[in-house]
Amino acid sequence: MPAIRVRKNESLDSALRRFKKTLARDGILAEVKKRAHYEKPSVRRKKKAQAAARKRGK
Repeated sequence: MPAIRVRKNESLDSALRRFKKTLARDGILAEVKKRAHYEKPSVRRKKKAQAAARKRGK
């Protein structure tokens, strides 16, 4: 779990902003969104194939 230290005379808003940036950089927010709802393996494979087709330019 990423942690930040609140600097002297730092507002809570700026500390929260730094914390959110750290989470985004580590990919934790994307992981949480991905795991929010169960996705069947067949749906995962289908999405992966569609992404590959988009990447190929079809």
